[in-house]
Amino acid sequence: MSDAFTTRELDVTTGSRERVVDLTGDCEAFLREAAAGRDGLLNLFTPHATAGIAVIETGAGSDDDLLAALHTLLPADDRWQHRHGSPGHGRDHVLPAIVPPHATLPVINGRLALGTWQSVCLVDTNRDNPQRKVRVTFLAGS
Repeated sequence: MSDAFTTRELDVTTGSRERVVDLTGDCEAFLREAAAGRDGLLNLFTPHATAGIAVIETGAGSDDDLLAALHTLLPADDRWQHRHGSPGHGRDHVLPAIVPPHATLPVINGRLALGTWQSVCLVDTNRDNPQRKVRVTFLAGS
């Protein structure tokens, strides 16, 4: 383990439906080991052209609201020039411009400094790719 940074790749199964997957517990488990009580930053990055990372409330309907909003902004129909995959798949390739494939979050004393209702989530609207990867990296403060 490096003093400057530690990284790990998470394997996330999203299945064959659109999902918002809460990664907060995975991030906290990683930080218990990697941060060891230190301050710094947690960076998450998903190396996919059709998924993103969001900080959002989960469990109270906001995750479903996010998917509904994405349906309004990015309908799964035949308007998209990118046409391989399931119908409307071109919109999945526009998703990372709205929900970016990365997030950087503060870590204080080895713990994520999230607000009361905030969770770190993978947003995946691509029904054609049921397995995702998310790289988590802890960058220690000086």
